[in-house]
Amino acid sequence: MGVDVPKPRLLDLYCCEGGASTGYHRAGFDVYGVDLFRHRGPDGKLRGYRQQRYPFASHKGNVLDVMARLLAGELIEFTHPDGSIESLCLSDFVAIAASPPCQLYSITANAHHNTDHPDLVATTRDLLVASGLPYVIENVPGAPLLAPVMLCGSMFHMRATDTDGLEVWLKRHRLFESNVFLYPPGLCRHPKDILCAGVYGNGAPSRDAAKARAGGYTPPSQGVRNALMGIDWMSRNGLSQSIPPAYAEFVGAQLLDVLRSEAVA
Repeated sequence: MGVDVPKPRLLDLYCCEGGASTGYHRAGFDVYGVDLFRHRGPDGKLRGYRQQRYPFASHKGNVLDVMARLLAGELIEFTHPDGSIESLCLSDFVAIAASPPCQLYSITANAHHNTDHPDLVATTRDLLVASGLPYVIENVPGAPLLAPVMLCGSMFHMRATDTDGLEVWLKRHRLFESNVFLYPPGLCRHPKDILCAGVYGNGAPSRDAAKARAGGYTPPSQGVRNALMGIDWMSRNGLSQSIPPAYAEFVGAQLLDVLRSEAVA
Protein backbone atom coordinates (compact mmCIF):
# COMPACT_ATOMS: atom_id res chain seq x y z
CA MET A 1 0.00 0.00 0.00
CA GLY A 2 1.37 3.42 -1.00
CA VAL A 3 1.99 6.16 1.51
CA ASP A 4 1.07 9.76 0.70
CA VAL A 5 4.13 11.96 1.02
CA PRO A 6 3.27 15.54 2.03
CA LYS A 7 4.17 18.12 -0.58
CA PRO A 8 6.53 20.92 0.45
CA ARG A 9 4.62 24.05 1.37
CA LEU A 10 5.10 27.28 -0.57
CA LEU A 11 3.78 30.64 0.62
CA ASP A 12 2.46 32.79 -2.23
CA LEU A 13 2.22 36.48 -1.33
CA TYR A 14 -0.05 38.87 -3.26
CA CYS A 15 -1.66 35.74 -4.66
CA CYS A 16 -4.74 37.40 -6.25
CA GLU A 17 -6.95 34.67 -7.75
CA GLY A 18 -4.24 32.08 -8.08
CA GLY A 19 -2.52 32.17 -11.48
CA ALA A 20 0.98 31.82 -10.06
CA SER A 21 -0.26 29.62 -7.20
CA THR A 22 -1.71 27.14 -9.68
CA GLY A 23 1.62 26.94 -11.49
CA TYR A 24 3.54 26.31 -8.28
CA HIS A 25 0.97 23.68 -7.34
CA ARG A 26 1.44 21.93 -10.67
CA ALA A 27 5.20 22.00 -10.12
CA GLY A 28 4.74 19.99 -6.92
CA PHE A 29 4.14 22.43 -4.05
CA ASP A 30 1.33 22.65 -1.54
CA VAL A 31 0.46 26.34 -1.93
CA TYR A 32 -0.90 28.81 0.63
CA GLY A 33 -1.86 32.32 -0.49
CA VAL A 34 -1.97 35.71 1.18
CA ASP A 35 -3.70 38.75 -0.29
CA LEU A 36 -6.04 41.62 0.52
CA PHE A 37 -8.07 40.30 -2.43
CA ARG A 38 -8.49 43.74 -3.91
CA HIS A 39 -6.36 46.08 -6.01
CA ARG A 40 -6.37 49.65 -7.29
CA GLY A 41 -6.81 49.94 -11.05
CA PRO A 42 -5.30 52.51 -13.47
CA ASP A 43 -8.25 54.82 -12.74
CA GLY A 44 -7.45 54.73 -9.02
CA LYS A 45 -10.60 52.83 -8.08
CA LEU A 46 -10.50 49.77 -5.84
CA ARG A 47 -11.42 46.57 -7.62
CA GLY A 48 -11.96 43.25 -5.96
CA TYR A 49 -10.36 39.88 -6.41
CA ARG A 50 -12.63 37.13 -5.20
CA GLN A 51 -11.09 35.10 -2.40
CA GLN A 52 -13.63 32.38 -3.20
CA ARG A 53 -12.03 31.96 -6.63
CA TYR A 54 -8.60 31.29 -5.12
CA PRO A 55 -8.21 27.50 -5.45
CA PHE A 56 -6.00 26.84 -2.42
CA ALA A 57 -5.78 27.68 1.29
CA SER A 58 -5.63 31.42 1.81
CA HIS A 59 -5.35 34.18 4.38
CA LYS A 60 -7.00 37.55 3.77
CA GLY A 61 -4.75 40.28 5.09
CA ASN A 62 -1.99 42.78 4.45
CA VAL A 63 1.02 40.89 3.09
CA LEU A 64 3.62 43.00 4.86
CA ASP A 65 1.85 42.61 8.20
CA VAL A 66 1.51 38.85 7.71
CA MET A 67 5.21 38.49 6.88
CA ALA A 68 6.17 40.56 9.92
CA ARG A 69 4.03 38.29 12.10
CA LEU A 70 5.57 35.16 10.60
CA LEU A 71 9.07 36.53 11.16
CA ALA A 72 8.10 37.20 14.79
CA GLY A 73 7.18 33.54 15.21
CA GLU A 74 3.40 33.90 15.10
CA LEU A 75 0.96 31.40 13.64
CA ILE A 76 -1.20 32.46 10.70
CA GLU A 77 -4.59 30.91 10.01
CA PHE A 78 -5.26 29.76 6.45
CA THR A 79 -8.74 28.84 5.25
CA HIS A 80 -8.99 25.92 2.84
CA PRO A 81 -11.62 25.90 0.06
CA ASP A 82 -13.64 23.37 2.09
CA GLY A 83 -13.77 25.81 5.03
CA SER A 84 -11.28 24.03 7.27
CA ILE A 85 -8.68 26.13 9.09
CA GLU A 86 -4.96 25.40 9.31
CA SER A 87 -2.50 27.38 11.43
CA LEU A 88 1.05 27.59 10.16
CA CYS A 89 4.28 29.33 11.10
CA LEU A 90 7.23 30.36 8.94
CA SER A 91 9.11 27.10 9.56
CA ASP A 92 6.25 25.18 7.94
CA PHE A 93 7.21 26.63 4.55
CA VAL A 94 10.17 25.72 2.36
CA ALA A 95 9.94 28.65 -0.07
CA ILE A 96 8.12 31.93 -0.69
CA ALA A 97 6.84 33.48 -3.91
CA ALA A 98 5.65 37.08 -4.16
CA SER A 99 4.03 39.24 -6.83
CA PRO A 100 3.94 42.78 -5.39
CA PRO A 101 1.52 45.22 -7.04
CA CYS A 102 2.82 45.99 -10.52
CA GLN A 103 0.71 49.03 -11.45
CA LEU A 104 3.42 51.58 -10.58
CA TYR A 105 5.79 50.04 -13.12
CA SER A 106 3.31 48.99 -15.81
CA ILE A 107 3.04 50.56 -19.24
CA THR A 108 -0.70 51.07 -18.70
CA ALA A 109 -0.25 53.06 -15.51
CA ASN A 110 2.46 55.21 -17.05
CA ALA A 111 0.35 55.81 -20.16
CA HIS A 112 -2.43 57.12 -17.92
CA HIS A 113 0.09 59.19 -15.91
CA ASN A 114 -1.23 57.47 -12.83
CA THR A 115 1.64 56.67 -10.49
CA ASP A 116 -0.40 56.70 -7.29
CA HIS A 117 0.37 53.07 -6.56
CA PRO A 118 2.45 51.39 -3.84
CA ASP A 119 6.13 50.67 -4.43
CA LEU A 120 6.50 47.43 -2.49
CA VAL A 121 9.23 45.50 -4.28
CA ALA A 122 12.16 46.52 -2.08
CA THR A 123 10.16 46.20 1.15
CA THR A 124 8.91 42.78 0.13
CA ARG A 125 12.41 41.65 -0.83
CA ASP A 126 13.76 42.69 2.58
CA LEU A 127 11.16 40.54 4.31
CA LEU A 128 11.85 37.56 2.05
CA VAL A 129 15.60 37.84 2.65
CA ALA A 130 14.94 38.01 6.39
CA SER A 131 13.00 34.73 6.18
CA GLY A 132 16.14 32.89 5.10
CA LEU A 133 14.08 30.84 2.62
CA PRO A 134 14.45 30.46 -1.14
CA TYR A 135 12.22 33.04 -2.77
CA VAL A 136 10.91 34.26 -6.11
CA ILE A 137 9.65 37.78 -6.82
CA GLU A 138 7.57 38.32 -9.97
CA ASN A 139 6.72 41.60 -11.64
CA VAL A 140 6.44 43.47 -14.93
CA PRO A 141 9.28 44.88 -17.07
CA GLY A 142 10.37 48.16 -15.54
CA ALA A 143 10.04 46.91 -11.97
CA PRO A 144 13.22 47.20 -9.85
CA LEU A 145 14.03 43.49 -9.72
CA LEU A 146 17.61 42.24 -9.33
CA ALA A 147 19.05 40.18 -12.20
CA PRO A 148 15.66 38.82 -13.20
CA VAL A 149 14.78 36.17 -15.79
CA MET A 150 12.16 37.28 -18.32
CA LEU A 151 9.42 34.87 -19.39
CA CYS A 152 6.91 35.29 -22.19
CA GLY A 153 3.99 33.33 -23.61
CA SER A 154 5.92 32.68 -26.81
CA MET A 155 8.41 30.60 -24.83
CA PHE A 156 5.59 28.22 -23.88
CA HIS A 157 3.83 28.24 -27.28
CA MET A 158 0.80 29.91 -25.71
CA ARG A 159 -1.75 30.80 -28.35
CA ALA A 160 -5.48 30.77 -29.00
CA THR A 161 -7.93 31.10 -31.86
CA ASP A 162 -9.74 34.44 -31.89
CA THR A 163 -13.47 34.72 -32.57
CA ASP A 164 -12.85 35.27 -36.31
CA GLY A 165 -10.66 32.16 -36.59
CA LEU A 166 -7.31 34.01 -36.57
CA GLU A 167 -4.57 32.57 -34.35
CA VAL A 168 -3.10 34.95 -31.76
CA TRP A 169 0.03 34.42 -29.67
CA LEU A 170 0.32 35.53 -26.06
CA LYS A 171 2.83 38.30 -25.44
CA ARG A 172 2.97 38.81 -21.70
CA HIS A 173 6.46 39.59 -20.46
CA ARG A 174 7.08 38.99 -16.78
CA LEU A 175 10.27 39.20 -14.72
CA PHE A 176 11.33 36.72 -12.03
CA GLU A 177 13.97 37.50 -9.42
CA SER A 178 15.23 34.77 -7.11
CA ASN A 179 17.97 33.96 -4.65
CA VAL A 180 18.39 30.65 -6.48
CA PHE A 181 19.58 30.32 -10.06
CA LEU A 182 16.78 30.50 -12.65
CA TYR A 183 16.96 30.12 -16.41
CA PRO A 184 14.43 30.70 -19.22
CA PRO A 185 13.10 27.89 -21.45
CA GLY A 186 14.34 29.64 -24.59
CA LEU A 187 14.12 32.91 -26.44
CA CYS A 188 11.17 35.26 -26.72
CA ARG A 189 9.86 34.94 -30.28
CA HIS A 190 7.32 37.23 -31.95
CA PRO A 191 7.35 36.92 -35.75
CA LYS A 192 6.13 40.05 -37.52
CA ASP A 193 3.52 38.08 -39.43
CA ILE A 194 1.91 36.74 -36.24
CA LEU A 195 -0.68 38.69 -34.27
CA CYS A 196 0.39 39.04 -30.64
CA ALA A 197 -2.12 39.60 -27.88
CA GLY A 198 -2.06 40.51 -24.22
CA VAL A 199 -4.76 40.20 -21.59
CA TYR A 200 -5.46 43.57 -20.03
CA GLY A 201 -8.65 45.19 -18.80
CA ASN A 202 -11.85 44.67 -20.73
CA GLY A 203 -10.37 43.90 -24.13
CA ALA A 204 -9.03 46.20 -26.85
CA PRO A 205 -10.50 45.17 -30.21
CA SER A 206 -8.13 47.35 -32.27
CA ARG A 207 -5.75 45.26 -34.36
CA ASP A 208 -3.38 48.03 -35.33
CA ALA A 209 -0.23 46.16 -36.42
CA ALA A 210 2.18 48.14 -34.26
CA LYS A 211 0.01 47.78 -31.18
CA ALA A 212 -0.45 44.08 -31.84
CA ARG A 213 3.28 43.43 -32.11
CA ALA A 214 3.71 45.26 -28.81
CA GLY A 215 1.11 43.04 -27.20
CA GLY A 216 -1.38 45.89 -27.03
CA TYR A 217 -4.27 43.94 -28.53
CA THR A 218 -6.53 42.19 -26.04
CA PRO A 219 -9.15 39.84 -27.51
CA PRO A 220 -12.64 41.08 -26.58
CA SER A 221 -13.86 37.54 -25.91
CA GLN A 222 -13.44 36.31 -22.34
CA GLY A 223 -13.17 32.75 -23.63
CA VAL A 224 -10.25 33.63 -25.93
CA ARG A 225 -8.51 35.50 -23.12
CA ASN A 226 -8.96 32.46 -20.86
CA ALA A 227 -7.51 30.17 -23.53
CA LEU A 228 -4.51 32.47 -24.06
CA MET A 229 -3.68 32.51 -20.35
CA GLY A 230 -4.49 28.88 -19.60
CA ILE A 231 -6.93 30.06 -16.90
CA ASP A 232 -10.67 29.41 -16.74
CA TRP A 233 -11.72 30.15 -13.14
CA MET A 234 -10.95 33.84 -12.64
CA SER A 235 -12.96 37.03 -12.68
CA ARG A 236 -12.11 39.59 -15.36
CA ASN A 237 -10.09 41.64 -12.86
CA GLY A 238 -8.19 38.60 -11.64
CA LEU A 239 -7.33 37.51 -15.17
CA SER A 240 -6.00 40.93 -16.19
CA GLN A 241 -3.59 40.99 -13.23
CA SER A 242 -2.53 37.34 -13.34
CA ILE A 243 0.44 35.53 -14.77
CA PRO A 244 -0.13 32.30 -16.72
CA PRO A 245 0.26 29.21 -14.54
CA ALA A 246 2.76 27.90 -17.11
CA TYR A 247 5.27 30.56 -16.03
CA ALA A 248 5.14 29.67 -12.34
CA GLU A 249 5.10 25.95 -13.08
CA PHE A 250 8.37 26.34 -14.98
CA VAL A 251 9.94 28.47 -12.24
CA GLY A 252 8.54 26.23 -9.50
CA ALA A 253 10.07 23.12 -11.05
CA GLN A 254 13.50 24.76 -10.92
CA LEU A 255 12.92 25.87 -7.34
CA LEU A 256 11.88 22.37 -6.34
CA ASP A 257 14.98 20.89 -8.00
CA VAL A 258 17.17 23.19 -5.90
CA LEU A 259 15.36 22.21 -2.69
CA ARG A 260 15.71 18.51 -3.48
CA SER A 261 19.40 18.91 -4.28
CA GLU A 262 19.99 20.66 -0.98
CA ALA A 263 18.09 17.93 0.87
CA VAL A 264 20.41 15.19 -0.40
CA ALA A 265 23.62 17.24 -0.20
